[in-house]
Amino acid sequence: MTVKRMDNIGIVVEDIDAAIEFFSELGLELEGRAPVEGSWADDVTGLRGMCVEIAMMRTPDGHSRLELSRFLAPPVVADHRTAPVNALGYLRVMFTVEDIDDTLARLDKQGAKLVGTVAQFEDTYRLCYIRGPEGILIGIAQELG
Repeated sequence: MTVKRMDNIGIVVEDIDAAIEFFSELGLELEGRAPVEGSWADDVTGLRGMCVEIAMMRTPDGHSRLELSRFLAPPVVADHRTAPVNALGYLRVMFTVEDIDDTLARLDKQGAKLVGTVAQFEDTYRLCYIRGPEGILIGIAQELG
């Protein structure tokens, strides 16, 4: 076995406070927040003079984490936030929730926008895509039964 477990998924944002608030409303817990910089960080990312603020958020089950990053240096060079769901590369992160309707109502107050509609897959899931903070594509699924 090569992979022991997935540690986290990273998303680069402009407004880290708004992203923390949004994902907290979704049910993730802020694990910690810190600046990251130095030669080791430059070596890992290949970016010289890198300075980033990160916020690590944990899912309620404790098995998954989401790393939110706000780059202070170097400047951001690309923006994929408005890419459609069939774009190459990072697509979305999907969360399972207890009640999709309640979750959507709460996230609507945080500015979330439904991409299509809430659909039902067989007798297994109700699911949808939303655009969260800064247009980040997020999947929400409710297991049925």
